Amino acid sequence: MGTLYLVATPIGNLEDISARALRVLREARLIAAEDTRQTRKLLSHFGIHTPLVSYHEHNKLTRLDEVLGELTLGDVALVSDAGTPALNDPGYELVLAALAAGCTVSPIPGPSAPISALVASGLPTDAFLYLGYLPRKASERRILLGKVANLPYTLIFLETPHRLLDSLDDLLYVLGDRTCAVARELTKLHEEILRGSLSSIRLHFSTIEPRGEFTLVVGGPPSQPQSRWTEEQVRAALIEARSRQLPASQIAREIAAISGWPKKEVYQLIKLGTEH
Repeated sequence: MGTLYLVATPIGNLEDISARALRVLREARLIAAEDTRQTRKLLSHFGIHTPLVSYHEHNKLTRLDEVLGELTLGDVALVSDAGTPALNDPGYELVLAALAAGCTVSPIPGPSAPISALVASGLPTDAFLYLGYLPRKASERRILLGKVANLPYTLIFLETPHRLLDSLDDLLYVLGDRTCAVARELTKLHEEILRGSLSSIRLHFSTIEPRGEFTLVVGGPPSQPQSRWTEEQVRAALIEARSRQLPASQIAREIAAISGWPKKEVYQLIKLGTEH
């Protein structure tokens, strides 16, 4: 029975790959790659000719048996497009299946955008919460952020350039104007890490078009937990939510998640507002 190696690959700079990672990629029976075209470029650069098979979000379940079959004959390396596999990339199901089949699963550590951004952010690193990509819908983003708003951790998110401004707006709306760092193009030629308040970062990207993949690192809450909103604050949030023409049930759910008010009480205020 072979070993499933989870091999971290560069997130930009090819010099960041380890000697051990290169050896495992050379010696493996098979490499399961999220994008074979991307991985083939990496392998070609280092003169590695190990066979490749695609293993991505849309075929990860149908490919399980094939990869497990290869593991009965020898070692298999799992790689993502960049960084550490199985972290916001396909791999979780394969790891579970390999363990269930009695295979050894071994990580080959290396580049990771969330950890790289965190340690360079200037924010506390002793306790952090990594949440991956924020939800696409504003209402879902705000509900998620409301659930973590008072947790005593530095928060780490990934975001795409076309959703960055909307996400910064929701971070400001739910968490307040906290200290943050926004990292883009890490380890690449145009690496940039902006540090400051959420509002200042939001202002920056309102004048400069966001480009590249982003990692957002946001400071934890003030020492005192956020108290229940006043009725005036809730009414102001209701006005803002109505301007987006959201259904009453969605407004109540969203505001309840971030205000400390029970959804029933928020809904009652909505009803009172529509009666006047």
